[in-house]
Amino acid sequence: MDDASYCATTPVSADKEADAGPPFAECVMCREPTEYPESAKGATLCPVCAWQEAGRSACSG
Repeated sequence: MDDASYCATTPVSADKEADAGPPFAECVMCREPTEYPESAKGATLCPVCAWQEAGRSACSG
C-alpha cells in the first residue's frame, strides 16, 4: 500500500466566487450573504444573525 496516495488530499479552490452558486440575498442586519436566493420573500438573515435573533427571542420571556 502506498502511504503517499492514502494521505493525498484534493486542493481547495482559491476562487470562492465560482463555487458560490446563485446570487444570494443580503442579510437585513449585517448585509452579509444569506443561504436564501435573492428572490426569497421576507426579512432574510445570515446564519449568524439568525442564531443571535433566536437567542434574543428565546430569552425575552
